[in-house]
Amino acid sequence: MNTMNTTVTKEAAMPDETPVPVQEERPAETIIQEGATVGTPFADDPKFKLRNVEVFYGQDRAIKNISLDIARNEVIAFIGPSGCGKSTFLRCLNRMNDSIDICRVKGDLHLDDENIYDPKRDVVELRARVGMVFQKPNPFPKSIYDNVAYGPRIHGLANRKSDLDDIVENSLRKAGLWEEAKDRLDATATGMSGGQQQRLCIARAIAVSPEVILMDEPCSALDPIATAKVEELIAEMSESYTIVIVTHSMQQAARVSHRTAYFHLGHLVEVNETNKVFTAPEHELTESYITGRFG
Repeated sequence: MNTMNTTVTKEAAMPDETPVPVQEERPAETIIQEGATVGTPFADDPKFKLRNVEVFYGQDRAIKNISLDIARNEVIAFIGPSGCGKSTFLRCLNRMNDSIDICRVKGDLHLDDENIYDPKRDVVELRARVGMVFQKPNPFPKSIYDNVAYGPRIHGLANRKSDLDDIVENSLRKAGLWEEAKDRLDATATGMSGGQQQRLCIARAIAVSPEVILMDEPCSALDPIATAKVEELIAEMSESYTIVIVTHSMQQAARVSHRTAYFHLGHLVEVNETNKVFTAPEHELTESYITGRFG
């Protein structure tokens, strides 16, 4: 494996003299070949098939010719330094970037072989299938019950109160929150702890029966105990959902994901099984990042 641009100082002992530094020069720069991702970026049973994706903010290109499959019922983690494009790429998957006027997405992005950027695409329906959990918990200023019931109501998923009650209970159970919330469903959600609020937001996403759940640093604002509960929840949910998580915590990526994708300056550098990424990365930039040489 090639090494990063750095200078290593060795001590060369000379007889009866003070050791003097010897300079070992390394290659001047690591070149990233655009569109060339090492490892296993493609999958046999893709839920998402993404090809030659580019994202522009005005004239600035934030995502540079990325191709990737996201497999059905896998947990894939996006890691990389701040500003590398991982959250921008995540937001392409349910067209959250549409809300940014200067943002433009190019390439082929398919969910179950359906073009999610087709001009005729119903974005509301897409976001029901591809739910989103944000960095900071964002419960509505409503009751716990109404937070979970909001999506099913607007999508017409329950015709009777009893059906809605079942959806709320099942969603809270899946989010590991039922026992903590069942006796105060009418209480305001904003009165919950941060960890409970985040699990409530997960329950709210689950309530509309999505196929994919996107998570943008879902534990960054949580304490270790709340983080552990969310991570346990991710492991349980992977049996029923495809999950894409952006995280700055390499330990979290190692704990929860099946594959890990490393982003660098808008490029997708490496995708591999998580264990391989953290024990035997194929690309020198991946190795440098996970060993703490930069980032």
